[in-house]
Amino acid sequence: MSAKRLEQAAQATKTAFVFPGQGSQKVGMLAELAQQFSGVTDTFAEASEAIGFDLWHIAQSGEGLDQTENTQPVLLTASIALWRVWLELGGLAPRYLAGHSLGEYSALVAANSMSLADAVKLVNLRGKLMQSAVPQGEGAMAAILGLDDAKVIELCQAVSKTGNGSVEAANYNAQGQVVIAGTASLVQDVMTQAKEQSGKAIALPVSVPSHCSLMKPAAEKFAEALEQTAIELPSIPVIQNVNAGIATNVADLRQALTQQLYQSVQWTKTMQYLQDQGVQYIVECGPGNVLANLAKRLPNIEKAFPIDTKSRMEDALNAILVAEGKIA
Repeated sequence: MSAKRLEQAAQATKTAFVFPGQGSQKVGMLAELAQQFSGVTDTFAEASEAIGFDLWHIAQSGEGLDQTENTQPVLLTASIALWRVWLELGGLAPRYLAGHSLGEYSALVAANSMSLADAVKLVNLRGKLMQSAVPQGEGAMAAILGLDDAKVIELCQAVSKTGNGSVEAANYNAQGQVVIAGTASLVQDVMTQAKEQSGKAIALPVSVPSHCSLMKPAAEKFAEALEQTAIELPSIPVIQNVNAGIATNVADLRQALTQQLYQSVQWTKTMQYLQDQGVQYIVECGPGNVLANLAKRLPNIEKAFPIDTKSRMEDALNAILVAEGKIA
């Protein structure tokens, strides 16, 4: 669908699409849908040609899928494949788009802000730069549950003053759910203190500490690649991670993507913004249902749908058309 038609179709809906980030990947993703919709493998072939290696093979075999520079382009391509199938089947264009971390790039491709070819090359580089910014084993991330945001920030600041390195709030995912990132030993200290204060702490199986100041060296190099990439303002508004706002010019958009590497993902504020704008239905466009499950907790979201299997896609298509008054 052209950018203009997409923009016109999206304006009247109460639906937003959200695109997941790293961690949602799984071996064999989209295999069932690919058997029925050639657009899935066509999308992977397009992205693979641009990047120079077989992303579909990685997605289906799992070979190298846990390597950040592979995970990111595979996930982005999977999300865009689902987006294209949705539109092919007559799914409504959403009023807003948002993506969690890596998912912001999927949202920008869906909104015709950048091409799929450019995006997969960008996120492949993004993964490489992130991995090289912190030596293996020196960084870590953990989910802190059951404490309010202010308490998690307080713990991070206190621990950072006592040790070598830093630890910061990286993802504000929901009320009572904050992911921290930083120097591995300090992340462990915050986890210990969080448990002592009746919170829960879960170490995340990641190879890089995303969205913290340790990623600043990567961001500086990544900014150069962004400057060389053709980017336009999105045809559907994309809510940005760093400020839960919408860029009004391309320069601000590029800056926000650079800052995203070392600043917190403001997902709680992003979802609040969508609710404030009257969004009632959320579709998660990517493997899994993590973001859909988070959305289901929100007071003004009536329904949230994953669409990564045939049955889930069909359920969401019909439910959204009924909810938006397109069919009885």
